[in-house]
Amino acid sequence: MSRKIKIEEATQPVAKSEILQVADIVAREKGIDRDDILDAMEQAVLKTAQMKYGDEANLQACIDRKTGEIEVFRLTKVEENSSEPNKVKELRKEKLPPIDFGRVAAQVARTVIVQKVQMAERNKQYAEFSEKVGEIISGTVKRVEYANIILDIGRTEGILKKSDMIPHENFKIGERVKVYLDGLNKEQSSSLLRLSRVCPDFMKKLFEQEVPEVYDGVVQIKAVARDPGSKAKIAVTTSDPNLDPVGACVGIKGTRVQAIVEELKGEKIDVVTWSENPAIFIVNSLAPAEVNRVIIEENSNKVTAIVPDEQLSIAIGRRGQNVKLASKLTGWSINVTTESEELKARSAENERVIKYFMNGLDIDEMMAQLLISEGYYSMEDIASTSVERLATIRGFDVDIADELHQRAVAYIENKQNEIAKLCQEKGVTPELMNYELLRPELLEALVKSGLKTLQDLGDLSTDELMEIAGDLLSKSEAEILIMKIRETW
Repeated sequence: MSRKIKIEEATQPVAKSEILQVADIVAREKGIDRDDILDAMEQAVLKTAQMKYGDEANLQACIDRKTGEIEVFRLTKVEENSSEPNKVKELRKEKLPPIDFGRVAAQVARTVIVQKVQMAERNKQYAEFSEKVGEIISGTVKRVEYANIILDIGRTEGILKKSDMIPHENFKIGERVKVYLDGLNKEQSSSLLRLSRVCPDFMKKLFEQEVPEVYDGVVQIKAVARDPGSKAKIAVTTSDPNLDPVGACVGIKGTRVQAIVEELKGEKIDVVTWSENPAIFIVNSLAPAEVNRVIIEENSNKVTAIVPDEQLSIAIGRRGQNVKLASKLTGWSINVTTESEELKARSAENERVIKYFMNGLDIDEMMAQLLISEGYYSMEDIASTSVERLATIRGFDVDIADELHQRAVAYIENKQNEIAKLCQEKGVTPELMNYELLRPELLEALVKSGLKTLQDLGDLSTDELMEIAGDLLSKSEAEILIMKIRETW
């Protein structure tokens, strides 16, 4: 029986047949191609030859695949005897004396072989695991290094970093662990496998394993949001009208979802119904809280969810967790308020608009309230509406509607003239004067505060703008205005 030969022995003066034995042994142990090993050996021989003959020499090293004979050649260009200058006919191969592996040369050769073998082994692993990216794989805990877990996964090791572990979870040596293969690293210096137990896709794949309807595609997972180890929300739907997607994922008496909760170390999971209607989806996402209605501001991607007073703490959740997860799940920035708070804010806004209409249109409070009840909140709203439409308001006729329309137009024109004069006196730029999102009253307040350019307005914080605008803007309107201006920069 032939003895086992180590990689480093390949760099020593051994019999020709032993070179091939080394290649066979390493290829078998590492599970890589024999020719890759021999290519690495050739690179090692070439490196050693360059140390002897110089890096600038055009050398070639060959190992015969049948006999194991090592040969080194110097390649030189042979000029063709032709009238055309610099025309090359062929490369001449000059065989050089056998390489004598000294201590330094052997060390260099050994390093090259090890590097090449590692690279070939990594390339093989890369090809193997590239088909498993986006899937759950399992490994055995081999050791712990600086709170990171080293997993034995087939022919390679994977590092599960502490940041990719569920908080407070601990594993014992030899324990079997499920992880999500998030991707692969091509760099030789880093771990090949990118592993995670905290990413949303890990939960999604766990549901595929546990729920046959999800695996078969009958139930689709639309979104996942997680606070790893604490709470998560998952939105599901189905095209089968006879199937309850939430019930399918939860299982009888919660058996299916409970198995996933246990795998995630007690992470609570809210399974909700997805809807293509944003309002319905947002209401569902805030479960277990009850939501009366939502106000969507599409321009700012913000939503105000209005809940009964006693449901506020449930909707927000501990440390705001429930509303944060709902925002992640839906992609909308959700603000939760109560019916009483919303009523108070709406009353304050209505009071402001009533005074605005009474002073600007010279009308009584009842008429101002009628305008608000029909959705009119500014002079521009009235001026841009037809007389016929205004005349349909309860208690109005054509004459009243026409008079209100004329007064609104006159108010806007007078205000524009006043502001134009003020802007000229203050040196305000035309860009700020003519910005389409600024109502005359708001522009007047901004100019009086000392703003002269659109840049000045965009540089303001929301709180600074609110302080200048007073009751002319809500906080959400102020945020939208600043955002729109900054988008143009």
